[in-house]
Amino acid sequence: MAARPIEDQPWWEKVKQHRFIRLGLYSALALLLFLALVPSLLQEELDVEAGGIAPQDVRSPVTVENTEETERLRQEAIDSVDPVYSINPRYTENQIQRMREVFQLVRLINLEVREQNGELTTYTEEPEAAGGEPWTEEEQLEEIRSRLSPEMAESLTDETLFTLLSSSQEELETAEETTASAVADVMSDEVSLDEVEEARTQVENRVRQASVRSSLEEAMVDLSRNGITANYMIDDEATADARRAAAEMVEPSVVREGQLIAEEGQVITSEMYEQMRLAGLTDDTTTLTPLVGLGIITSLMVFVLARYFYLAKTTVRENNTHLLLLVLIFTLTIFLMFLTSLIQPLGIPGATYLVPAAVGTLLSGMLLQARIGVFLSFLFAISAGLMFNQESTSVMDYTHAVYVFFSGLAGVLFLNPTNRLAHMLQTGTWIAGISAVVITAMNVLKGMPLTAVELPMYAGFAFAGGYISIILAVGLLPFFEAGFGILSRSRLIELSNPNHPLLRKILLEAPGTYHHSVVVANLAEAACEAIGADGLLARVGAYYHDAGKTLRPQYFIENQVRMENPHDRLAPRTSAEIIIAHPYDGAEMLRKARLPKEIIDIAEQHHGTTLLKYFYFKAKEHSGSVEEMEYRYPGPRARFKESAVVGIADSVEAAVRSMESPTQEKIESLVRKIMNDRLEDGQFDECDITLKELSQVYGSICETLKGTFHSRIDYPEEKPLKPAEGE
Repeated sequence: MAARPIEDQPWWEKVKQHRFIRLGLYSALALLLFLALVPSLLQEELDVEAGGIAPQDVRSPVTVENTEETERLRQEAIDSVDPVYSINPRYTENQIQRMREVFQLVRLINLEVREQNGELTTYTEEPEAAGGEPWTEEEQLEEIRSRLSPEMAESLTDETLFTLLSSSQEELETAEETTASAVADVMSDEVSLDEVEEARTQVENRVRQASVRSSLEEAMVDLSRNGITANYMIDDEATADARRAAAEMVEPSVVREGQLIAEEGQVITSEMYEQMRLAGLTDDTTTLTPLVGLGIITSLMVFVLARYFYLAKTTVRENNTHLLLLVLIFTLTIFLMFLTSLIQPLGIPGATYLVPAAVGTLLSGMLLQARIGVFLSFLFAISAGLMFNQESTSVMDYTHAVYVFFSGLAGVLFLNPTNRLAHMLQTGTWIAGISAVVITAMNVLKGMPLTAVELPMYAGFAFAGGYISIILAVGLLPFFEAGFGILSRSRLIELSNPNHPLLRKILLEAPGTYHHSVVVANLAEAACEAIGADGLLARVGAYYHDAGKTLRPQYFIENQVRMENPHDRLAPRTSAEIIIAHPYDGAEMLRKARLPKEIIDIAEQHHGTTLLKYFYFKAKEHSGSVEEMEYRYPGPRARFKESAVVGIADSVEAAVRSMESPTQEKIESLVRKIMNDRLEDGQFDECDITLKELSQVYGSICETLKGTFHSRIDYPEEKPLKPAEGE
């Protein structure tokens, strides 16, 4: 006895609709994908040390910056920049201002002395009231020094100050302008710290050219020499900018991906060892960064997959059984990739191209939908690029990624839905051929110096991988179909074979029903294809929809050939019970035969909850009071388009077959009436078929019936010729 599919398992029925089941399946897929890719990202540690010998060519698997070396180079660049000097005109202005303040202070002291001596009075004072004791020279010197800045008070001599205090206003003006002009002229040029004394000599020479008395000249020299200071100083801001620019010009010290760090047999210097350490190749470096990145990538891949299923109109969106199937297909494909990746350490050139990359896309295309296979080819390509990276200096091998993508895509684009050997071999040939072409193109694109032996070897492995994919897919297909109750196109084609035991049973025990089912199948298939539904499913469902009639074939009019109608002897209620039972008897027969659920649903739903009008009105004629529900099918009503179309085609075929002299007008009127009756009776309320689609179904059925019940030419009867005379 065959095992029941998971869809019929009680434990799965209890948990499959749980709100966390989808999250659990996606989480399991992300975890399995992460674990499968981890080994390919863990770098092989080298048992080396500074001063030792490199056991092999050592190349960096990653690009990483040597921050210490970069910082050292930047510091060298900063140290090599000399300080930036510049003339600060503010210094000249400050010095001249300080000199002028001395002259202003001298004038102020002179004014105060004259007031104190009574030489000056205000208009409010009497002359005698302003008098007082005159200031001595020492008092004047003490007063002016107390008002000068400490620096100026300390630098100017008593003789200079006394000379200025004893000078007239004209002499002070001459001295002020001369010293200010001389200091301004000298400090208009660069005056560095070591050039200050030379500048003071220059200003002294300029001042001595003035025509003043000697004592004032010395005072002017003293004042002007003190006014000279360095104005060519280090510009801190400009220096900082120059050093910052020099540091920014330094390129980071980087160990680049694929860079040869040490050749085999070469002595490992401390610099080489540091580069190996930074690249994570030594046993004293352990980094979790690649694993964190892998976790993000795998999570993102599964998230994108889930988002795609949410947006796309696929069965995986709502059906957790199909999602579980997809997770298993994905896991199986990744596992096959992982097994193939174990060939890499053997060093056989191109052997990893044997990977059956198209298995996942083939199975998803045959069991679910082709668009799912197309999307999976992207994810398989990313996984392959990360997994087959041992021969690459990069974390991802793009040759394998492109190869797996095109191989998987070919499995979807050239997939034939039948399971015939010739068709499968044709699909495998396409996959193998495209895989070989892609590998050849990638190697040529990289400019690899391949020999005349290596290139055909790579293409040969890829060609073989294509055939391995189709062999595995065809071999695994029956297990997935049986385990998940998946109704694939190949399974439908298999069920449409007239030699199937149930179809043989219908043909032999109820030949009229068999013929009726064939006509219904033709009508339903054409109508479903007109509205974009699954025509093959409708055809096969129509073949089996009346299987229950084989239990009592003589009670159905299409099987009553040259025999009395047994319903003439039965009560209407009894006849109705016999007729009403046939959809459910048939569904039970199909369940026992392990037919797919969709076929069983069509058999059970094709009459919905319609009324057996003939026996209902016959019962009303006999008894008058009859419960309508006793003469209705108990349902369920059609819940998907194919079931609804088969129900319409079933009623139409039976009605048209009973017509006398059917014409196109009569047929169209009858079809419209049957469909309107079902619509008004609510038989499509649980189905997602639209009014527009019902109109298309009407047109398709009428067109098909036009070809079936076309008018025929009435051939005249053949009359014997009149015997010739003499015969």
